[in-house]
Amino acid sequence: MRTSIFSRLMMGYLFLLVLATSMSLYTIVQLGRVRDVTHSIILEDNALMDAHKDLTDAVLSETRYEQKYIVMNDPSLYDGFLAAREEFKGHLGRALMRAGSPALQEAFQKVSVLHGRYQELIDEELVHRQSGAPYDAARYRSDKDERANALIEELQRVRTLIQQDIFFKISKLNAAGASASDVAMVITGASLVVGILISIFITRSITVPIARIRKRTEEIGDGVYDADLRFSSPPEIGALAQAINIMSARLGEVDRMKADFYARMSHELRTPLTSIKEGTNLLRDGAGGLAAERQQRILTIIAEESDRLIDLVNSLLDLSKLEAGLLTYEFTQAELAALVSRVVVEVAPLAEAKQIRIRTEVPASSVIRADTERILLVIRNLIGNALKFTPAGGGVSVAVRRLDGGVSMSVTDTGPGIPKEQQAGIFDKFRQAAVKGATVMPGSGLGLAIVKQIVQDHGGKVWVESEEGRGSTFSFLLPA
Repeated sequence: MRTSIFSRLMMGYLFLLVLATSMSLYTIVQLGRVRDVTHSIILEDNALMDAHKDLTDAVLSETRYEQKYIVMNDPSLYDGFLAAREEFKGHLGRALMRAGSPALQEAFQKVSVLHGRYQELIDEELVHRQSGAPYDAARYRSDKDERANALIEELQRVRTLIQQDIFFKISKLNAAGASASDVAMVITGASLVVGILISIFITRSITVPIARIRKRTEEIGDGVYDADLRFSSPPEIGALAQAINIMSARLGEVDRMKADFYARMSHELRTPLTSIKEGTNLLRDGAGGLAAERQQRILTIIAEESDRLIDLVNSLLDLSKLEAGLLTYEFTQAELAALVSRVVVEVAPLAEAKQIRIRTEVPASSVIRADTERILLVIRNLIGNALKFTPAGGGVSVAVRRLDGGVSMSVTDTGPGIPKEQQAGIFDKFRQAAVKGATVMPGSGLGLAIVKQIVQDHGGKVWVESEEGRGSTFSFLLPA
């Protein structure tokens, strides 16, 4: 059973989502461990470092107050000593509560013991001093210094243990971070590889059939309607291919009907129109008797309108055949500048009648590969339109230039210009620009549509540049 595009995309996205979720959960777990270790360092180890500093300061305060009291015998100094001792005991109690490792607890217990021995010596000396009996003060001084130094050294060992504990926890953080980074890189790499493979599979299952459909539509555009699209693809694209097959079959049928219609149109319209035109000309020339002046005017109008109708039918038939691809092109090497000069000579009487000056700018060489008759029709239409819309006394410029992409021709007039909103559709059938305040020119609206179709059939492009009130420039580019 073929899965739809939606199902394929959802399965691919779901797989990638599972990988991403797994990586996220692992990352959350690792971040939790990092958070716990960080909290331990902040709340425990930093507090123990502060406790070590406070204990050291308290011991130093005790020794200072004790030494001063022995010398000066000031009761206030003894009160300071007692306050420092109580402060030491308070800090030591809090440190014992925060100590997490057995080594630290043992070290703080030893600090407590050494502090007690130091206090015993001080209490003994105070008893001797209060009794007034002689005692060996130097020995007490030496023993107190020895026990105070031992206490401070033990506090220094406590600091070393705290630092080692912090270093150990930081090492754990580094290991957890490295592990998380390695796992994240593995999962990310796997997600990237799997995502690329899934994307390639899904993309190819869509783009390959679409490429075949695009090629088929190009064949339809070239008038080939007998091919059939059959391939393995998602249901949506399969339905599109089936719709194109049906459309192709119907277009083929319509194309055959159009060919029949063109044959009938050529016979049914051109023959009677030609008969009407010839009959009118005979009557104007006096066949069947001389006609009155009014009848001559009527016959002249009939002849002119017959010519217009024949031109319209011919243009419509030519455009329809061009669009249907029924006209055969005979491509040869030709000089675009020579074709332009030929048309300029043809329209010179019309330009002189309207007092319009035609200025040409052509290079020495402008070779193109083209059907000369069709390109002559393009040039006649563009220059004829410029003369039609340029007021008397104006000017028309025709320029041919060699470009990297081929050879271009542009026709610039000094007419009323084309409103910006109408420029996009100026090359459509039966479309003529309507400029406010300008005289509406007669025409079928097929000339520019024929120009566009012929230029495109030559592999070129055509465009217009215009500003209302400042004239227009029609250009086309043909490959050299």
